[in-house]
Amino acid sequence: MAPPRLVLAVDGGNSKTDVALLSEDGEVLGRSRSGPFVPQRDGVAAAVSVVEAAVAALAPLGGFDHVSACLAGADLPVEEEALAREFTARGFGAGVVVRNDTFALLRAGASASWGVAVVCGAGINAVGVSPDGVVVRFPALGPISGDWGGGHGLGEQALWHAARAEDGRGAPTALAGLVTSHFGTRTVEELVLEIHFGRLDGGRLHELAPGVFALAAAGDAVARSLVERQAEEVAVMAEVCLRRLGLLETPAEVVLGGGLLTAGDPLLTSLLDTEFAVRAPRAELVVADVAPVMGAALLGLDHLGASEAARTRLRAHFEPSRTA
Repeated sequence: MAPPRLVLAVDGGNSKTDVALLSEDGEVLGRSRSGPFVPQRDGVAAAVSVVEAAVAALAPLGGFDHVSACLAGADLPVEEEALAREFTARGFGAGVVVRNDTFALLRAGASASWGVAVVCGAGINAVGVSPDGVVVRFPALGPISGDWGGGHGLGEQALWHAARAEDGRGAPTALAGLVTSHFGTRTVEELVLEIHFGRLDGGRLHELAPGVFALAAAGDAVARSLVERQAEEVAVMAEVCLRRLGLLETPAEVVLGGGLLTAGDPLLTSLLDTEFAVRAPRAELVVADVAPVMGAALLGLDHLGASEAARTRLRAHFEPSRTA
């Protein structure tokens, strides 16, 4: 009898990279983690080296019958293709499929292989898959492609409003105190100049997101407007996916993932319920509470035509831990 085929599942994110080695019968043979997967910053080769480092802790590179990689930064088909070529050239295996990380969220959180997923962590993105396999997605390239939200978007807007509050162009808001206390500057203008001259990494603005939610809950009108906008953006992305797939009038799961949506902020949760009741009343919201790498693994089993028992076994490995 031939040995069971092996799947390498990869979830490459902006903050960490998770890999799992599993057999086609759904048994997880090992898991490992390495650093951030950021091809748009570090380049394709360096990003794939981060995956190599995680795999090295599990098994010799190669010998995998299928590689299912769901990756941040793989926002366009051409980027998925470039990453797949690099995985193949490194000897991961001949059967490499690279997808955006939203596909892992959808497969991990939905009860079926179709539905809509919206991820809202450092940034925001969404994907929709119909029951017959039609896919809709967004370029997800930031403001130039119409995107807004996630921790970085909230942080940037918090600083924008804080600067205007301090110099008198905008409404008073406690966001000014939030940004100065968090980064240890005397004024908002001082923080702005620190970022402008490169003495402080503007990428750290996402650190302000929890404070924005706290001030919104405490009644700060400007902070609340940002949380309201975030809820609207999440709902709009899901609504558009459902409409483009012809599923707006059909009961369908919308999986929510990423740090901002899994944190369970009461105000954001309430606002999302209100937005979806208006925009997509037949949608069923599902907050993903399992590791996204499970979604990459399930996609790998799907590719091999594994049994339902294998999928059940795989889920049983991940679900009790509720790994974030």
